[in-house]
Amino acid sequence: MQKFHSFLFLTILASLTACKSHEKKILVYASSDIVVDDSKQHVTVSDGTTHHEQELDFSTSGPVTLDVRSPSGNTSVTAADDGLYILNLKNDTVIGSLRHVGTDNGVPHYTQDQMKHIIDSVQKLMAGQNVSEANRNYFVAPGKLVRITAETKAKVFGPYTSIPASFDVSSVPEIFKFYTVPEERESIEKLQKDM
Repeated sequence: MQKFHSFLFLTILASLTACKSHEKKILVYASSDIVVDDSKQHVTVSDGTTHHEQELDFSTSGPVTLDVRSPSGNTSVTAADDGLYILNLKNDTVIGSLRHVGTDNGVPHYTQDQMKHIIDSVQKLMAGQNVSEANRNYFVAPGKLVRITAETKAKVFGPYTSIPASFDVSSVPEIFKFYTVPEERESIEKLQKDM
């Protein structure tokens, strides 16, 4: 009887472990409408100038491969691990990082030295320097798929979108903000003029 209970316990434990849900979330950024077929495996974009985003959700333990058709050619990208990804189908590189937002969503005030440090860091990020998972900053070149976090419930604010002052930061485990390189270049020029 003892062996039966041990066997039953191990069977239940194995079943619960096997039932662990797998999730991959891919945020697609493009400069035109994003057309996705019913299988969510084929993505088509055209030339355009208006930012578009589409979220694709997958519940599978195996890799997810997307076939992409765009004006720059056809390619395939693969999301191997669970997590949240950005697929950049824009002509511009997209950069971003984890944001530390206070519970009051207040606007921080920086000294001139802090602003110089921020500008220097952003310029390095635009050049693809100091990019690392440990730094929680990201450089997503056109046509590339990059895993941002293992946390699929994270909130990502994409290019040309502000983090609303009314956003409840306690509603998500992590917040990321992304920009196009031209968008950031313009912001840096404004900051430098104001300094």
